Amino acid sequence: MYKHLNQLITTFIGLFCIIQSAHSAVELDRIIAVINDDVVMKSELDDKVRTVKNQLKEQGTTLPPSSILEKQVLDRLILTKLQIQMAEKTGIRVDDESLNRTISNIAAENKLSLAQFREILESDGYSYARFREDIRQEILTSRLRQRQVDNRITVTDREISNFMDNQEHQGEVETEYNLAHILVATPEGMSTAAREDAKKIAEKVLADLKNGGDFSQLAATYSDGQDALDGGKLGWRKAGQVPTLFAESVADMEKGDVSDIIRSSSGYHIITLLDVRSTEQVVVTQTSARHILIVTDELIDDEDARRRLQQLLLRLKGGDDFADLARGHSNDALSAADGGNLGWVSPGDLVPEVEAAMNALAPGQVSQPFKSQFGHHIVQVLERREHDSTEDVKRAKAREAIRRRKLEEAHQNWLREMRDDAYVEYRLEGS
Repeated sequence: MYKHLNQLITTFIGLFCIIQSAHSAVELDRIIAVINDDVVMKSELDDKVRTVKNQLKEQGTTLPPSSILEKQVLDRLILTKLQIQMAEKTGIRVDDESLNRTISNIAAENKLSLAQFREILESDGYSYARFREDIRQEILTSRLRQRQVDNRITVTDREISNFMDNQEHQGEVETEYNLAHILVATPEGMSTAAREDAKKIAEKVLADLKNGGDFSQLAATYSDGQDALDGGKLGWRKAGQVPTLFAESVADMEKGDVSDIIRSSSGYHIITLLDVRSTEQVVVTQTSARHILIVTDELIDDEDARRRLQQLLLRLKGGDDFADLARGHSNDALSAADGGNLGWVSPGDLVPEVEAAMNALAPGQVSQPFKSQFGHHIVQVLERREHDSTEDVKRAKAREAIRRRKLEEAHQNWLREMRDDAYVEYRLEGS
């Protein structure tokens, strides 16, 4: 009897401890920020902080004080929540099929099966369910940015020409800069005293840098920029990709230099030039080619298309002219009118199947029939040449540089407006 009573007491004590432990766990979790109709829980912030700490350690970056790191991560979480709220309001969704395909692609890029990828995640303490949700959120915010910002950005030929003229005038056509950035923000509505405090922080950071302080660590500790937890790194930028605010300072800097404080409506900025490099002339092998395309439909299947092309090959061997046959038989109306002529094409201009068949031919040769996404082809190489594509590449890079600069400025303005229009209440100690 006593033995059974002791077992009952032991069981009761065990259950009581479990209940108390669970009750304590619930009490430990709490709301630390309110964002419109959503909240950030302490456990959610702790998970994100843990992930960021691991990333910073892997990068070799000294960790900032915990309170500062928490505030940085919390601000990033708030912006993510705001974007997700807007995505849901505008009807943007990520179905499971798209999510699974994206995760499978990530695993494949790392040369892993999905099962291996999942095992590695969980061995690193990163639950697969949480990873799926993080990826879903990334896809949501990416689609939202594309709809709200990216699709509204245009670049004109005049802008490209002006951009290239300015680069040439400044003697920076072939120069790229690797930059990092620290921002001490002064948002709208900040008091005069708070603005003065922000200025003092920027001055202290600059003094620390001039005394040999580590830029990445100081960025992670003090910067309010979106790239703070990456050491403030902006990456490689052509002259035209450098934010307008920094362009004048960068032009006078040498590798390793740190700028003076740069004032803007957003706050106090400090930049450093991590590295400089020059680009080289771009020469590509171009091919002049022509083709005949037979498209399959309800009346013509793959076998019919191949048979027709084989008959055309026999006619070519018998002395018929390729251009005449293209005009009479090719379903590519645009090129058929010009005898099947594709013009001078550079690597990457054509779909992979056509390019592969073309590259396997010597000038004058005609391919055997092959299939692409458009139908069945034969292709003939006329001649090849080495072409200086530097100007074309420069214009393409100029277009991309202008677009990136516009995107960056528009994206930052969009996030700032979203944040200003939202109801956000901090409940994190020290906020």
